[in-house]
Amino acid sequence: MSHQASKERTMQEVTQDVLAAAGKVIAVHINYPSRAAQRGRTPEQPSYFLKPSSSLALTDLAVERPAGCELLAFEGEIALVIGTPARRVSISDAWNHVAWVTASNDLGVYDLRYADKGSNLRSKGGDGFTPVGPGLIPAGDVDPAALRVRTWHNGVLVQDDTTADLLFPFARLIADLSQLLTLETGDIILTGTPAGASVAVPGDTLEVEVTEIDGGLTTGRLATRVTDGTAPFADFGAQPKIDDAQREEAYGSREAAGLPSRRPALTPELKKKLEGVSTATLSSQLRKRGLNNVSIDGLTSTRPDRRIVGLARTLRYVPNREDLFQAHGGGYNAQKRAIDSVGEGEILVMEARGEKGTGTIGDILALRAQVRGAAAIITDGGVRDFAAVSAMDMPTYYANPHPAVLGRRHIPWDTDITIACGGATVQPGDIIVADADGILVIPPAIAEELVDDCIQQEKEEVFIFDMVQQGNGVDGLYPMNAEWRARYTDWEASKADG
Repeated sequence: MSHQASKERTMQEVTQDVLAAAGKVIAVHINYPSRAAQRGRTPEQPSYFLKPSSSLALTDLAVERPAGCELLAFEGEIALVIGTPARRVSISDAWNHVAWVTASNDLGVYDLRYADKGSNLRSKGGDGFTPVGPGLIPAGDVDPAALRVRTWHNGVLVQDDTTADLLFPFARLIADLSQLLTLETGDIILTGTPAGASVAVPGDTLEVEVTEIDGGLTTGRLATRVTDGTAPFADFGAQPKIDDAQREEAYGSREAAGLPSRRPALTPELKKKLEGVSTATLSSQLRKRGLNNVSIDGLTSTRPDRRIVGLARTLRYVPNREDLFQAHGGGYNAQKRAIDSVGEGEILVMEARGEKGTGTIGDILALRAQVRGAAAIITDGGVRDFAAVSAMDMPTYYANPHPAVLGRRHIPWDTDITIACGGATVQPGDIIVADADGILVIPPAIAEELVDDCIQQEKEEVFIFDMVQQGNGVDGLYPMNAEWRARYTDWEASKADG
């Protein structure tokens, strides 16, 4: 037997011994920025759940999707195996307590999440729901911030991310957990999954591999086959039950689950109507409905010749605080996630608190938004690389040019939440209409009725303009009294007959 074969056999045996020694399996909910962006929420602190050691399994085994269940979800992850007990350890010392790094698949059935009250015990604790291996990488031989995890679903790469920009680096997880409980030799920590996790069905094959970023050390591929369970649940316990919310969570997005978008529809017909009426008319009709605070004020457009209509996506910046910027400002932060997720015809609206002393968008990210099809960017802060941004076809509405980088005054904090911009409240899905006259925020629920009244108002104003042009005074005409209203009705009828 070759030395390599002997080494591989030894590693398989060691992996089997590790599984046998595992006292507890701890899993992290959200840790990768890409997953946080997909979920639409970024935690301030890590949160955890337990999986029973009986859920552990080796590579090349089958996992059963329980009878009556539809949503067996997979999540490729990096698993850490504790080597020496850790209790109240510091972040600087935490990595010394890890013996091995390996691959894992955090499997679970979303059909039972409703019955777990957040514990995930039944939904994620089934036999074989935590395959681990096949090989183990010595923790002392790798940089925990330079690892890569990949997942293949029936041979297609669906997850591919690194540990370079984790929300909570591995040492922080170990130190955090050790503040309250003792991490014992053999305990396993699943460190979160990146975007791309989805649903597998019987007959599928799942593979997970952990490597160094530079392609050096590897765990090899952890392979799991999905089979169909035949034994039904007993009638005295919770039965499988799913809804669209669980489908969205299991597949990772509404689109991946085949569900319609929750965002209000801006139909081509409604968009065309809104493009055809003036901003002034829209403002007038909004005021008639008691909406006096729906204009984003004080901004200038890089393309004052353009009129835009689109749905709002939102991004919030908070004032810079150096300790918080370290956790939220770097890597795949909220600003980059917002730019990377803005869709065709959408408008990214940024809350910068009117702070003019730094840039909130520059040429590279503005170009990325334009390439993705964004209709515009609106910020009540500064713009960097102004010449390049203003030369783009996509309009940017801004307070002023400024050369400083974002981190001078801001931390990108959250996306797709209610924000304030230029004195107006903006919610995701609001309809934005903007041109050289200004920027209006239109609640989508009233948009159809509003624009129809605007069209009617502008018809009346054409008549009034004609009457003034013929020498009539505005008293009684603007606005129209009963006499002028009757004359307008006749005028409109004559236009229809003509």
